[in-house]
Amino acid sequence: MTSKNTNNWGFATRAIHVGQEPDPISGATVPPIHLTSTYTQSSPGNHLGYEYSRSGNPTRGNLEKNLASLEKGAAGASFASGSAATAAILHTLSPGDKVVAYADVYGGTFRMLKQVFEPLGLVSIFANDVQPDTFAKLVDNKTKLVWLESPTNPLLRCLDIAAIAKIAHDAGARLAVDNTFATPALQQPIALGADYVVHSTTKYIGGHSDVIGGAVIVNDADLMERVAFYQNATGGVPGPLDCYLQQRGIKTLGIRMERHCQNATAIANHLRGHAKLSSVIYPFLEDHPDYAIAKKQMCAGGGMVSMVFNGGGESAIRFCENLSVFSLAESLGGVESLACHPAIMTHASIPKEIREARGVTDGLMRLSVGIEDIADLIADLDQALGKA
Repeated sequence: MTSKNTNNWGFATRAIHVGQEPDPISGATVPPIHLTSTYTQSSPGNHLGYEYSRSGNPTRGNLEKNLASLEKGAAGASFASGSAATAAILHTLSPGDKVVAYADVYGGTFRMLKQVFEPLGLVSIFANDVQPDTFAKLVDNKTKLVWLESPTNPLLRCLDIAAIAKIAHDAGARLAVDNTFATPALQQPIALGADYVVHSTTKYIGGHSDVIGGAVIVNDADLMERVAFYQNATGGVPGPLDCYLQQRGIKTLGIRMERHCQNATAIANHLRGHAKLSSVIYPFLEDHPDYAIAKKQMCAGGGMVSMVFNGGGESAIRFCENLSVFSLAESLGGVESLACHPAIMTHASIPKEIREARGVTDGLMRLSVGIEDIADLIADLDQALGKA
């Protein structure tokens, strides 16, 4: 076959073809799933590049190559979950190192920083404002990592990745961006200055709510050496079937994100001004506080919509209990629409006083808008709101 220069391919073409070359033995268009734990060697230490599937597997390698291409990074590493991917980056730090993160962060990330890595000697500081100047005041010579989500989970704040990257780099720190909500289809943090991009591939990457996974993509191949060491040494790797499911999901990522964004935009506009809601949060609404940053960094607003009930937690719970098309479930990013009550579900690990001070109140709901018919989604929301 002729060699391929994939660098100039568009996003959808890379999503379908990079890491998905036809099998050279059979010609199978879809590469085989390598369901093996070990590999036969012709002589001790003489092998074809694979020894043991914790250390490397061809199916996993295909996925990692694809993810790196989509994020326009130098290399990628796949993990058994987004939390395992997060832990691999934090493991590259040393006791006494400081991590600066924005306060509105996934509950599992907060838990990991405070309850797993602080006892090991890391120091974690949380910025209460999205403005780069706030980060500049917190970042010092002990800071080795700045951690961002953009949009954040669950309040959908958008941070200026390029400006904060400069602040981090000027202080000798690295920047990690959790790009799970936006996906590389909408936003590419490495092009904005990020050193690490993190994904819970469970979400939009897999896209079908049938696999758990995570990934780290780096802007410099040298950074991958330590991440890959922890990937192998601690063993938090995905199995080959999980990698296949993620790779299959990626093939439709671009077109799925178009529909997610269309539906979410329609729902956000429909819910604005509803009598039972004090606010509707969506990055591409003009009244969103970070609208200008969102428009600068993202090509569309994403598939997540958050909203706050006037009646607080009781109204939110009645709303949850009366949904029909939307499923009440944790996670997000699948083709089906999900509703989540963060205070009780995804962010319950954050102490109540901290959580509420950051805006994650009992009246907050988070919607992962799927790709169903928009009329059915709006009708379901309307009837559930009517009973809230």
